[in-house]
Amino acid sequence: MIYHKTKEEIEFIRSSSLLVSGALAEVAKVIRPGVTSLELDRIAEAFIRDHGGEPAFKGYRGFPNTLCVSPNAQVVHGIPNDQPLQEGDIVSVDCGVLKDGFYGDSAFTFAIGEIGEDVKKLLKVTRECLDLGIKMAVAGRRLGDVSFAIQSHAEKHGYGVVRELVGHGIGKNLHEEPEVPNFGRRGSGPILAEGMVIAIEPMINLGKKGIRELSDGWTITTADGLPSAHYEHTVAVSKEAAQVLSSFEPIDEVLKEKIGIE
Repeated sequence: MIYHKTKEEIEFIRSSSLLVSGALAEVAKVIRPGVTSLELDRIAEAFIRDHGGEPAFKGYRGFPNTLCVSPNAQVVHGIPNDQPLQEGDIVSVDCGVLKDGFYGDSAFTFAIGEIGEDVKKLLKVTRECLDLGIKMAVAGRRLGDVSFAIQSHAEKHGYGVVRELVGHGIGKNLHEEPEVPNFGRRGSGPILAEGMVIAIEPMINLGKKGIRELSDGWTITTADGLPSAHYEHTVAVSKEAAQVLSSFEPIDEVLKEKIGIE
């Protein structure tokens, strides 16, 4: 059953989502060659707790950390470890927060130093896929319109769209109905209505769409070993245009400032 949120509840979700954005901005400040994903995890957890939230992923179905950190061919659900990140890596960082009884969720793929042009394009197109999906999250459209917008843009560039993992509704629970696939037919699926809050999260592979799970029971990688990118926003469906409740602005500001310094 899809639970429609009140305006007051959406504001709680916005607050949690912006706390996620702040945590990802803290990650952006320190992410560079040599840093480990465990260091990123500690920084994010401290920031979330210092601001009155709880890490939503930590302990969720037994997941051990605050962040999912997934480098290169890892698609999602990577477990932080003590391996230093390398120049030329890309790293998808997914974070969730519970605050005041409501969840927020967002993800961003970072470039570590200089990356190849083919991977740079993958990041750009995946972020465009997210933006195009969000534009479809308007009351009166159908969920399939969101999915179709993501899939068609990714496949136009020759990329693989992950099928087994999808976006989701979010609110008092981290994962609620409806599922939000990154593939589908235009005009299909549930009708979008005001009060629906969904996490839209394209997972786009440079190569084919196939994935596999590692023996840790969490980490999902591409089957062909090629890189994958992941961006995510928590979004409230509205009449004229979707309300994006999380934000990449603090992350982009940090990254822009770092480039200026370097």
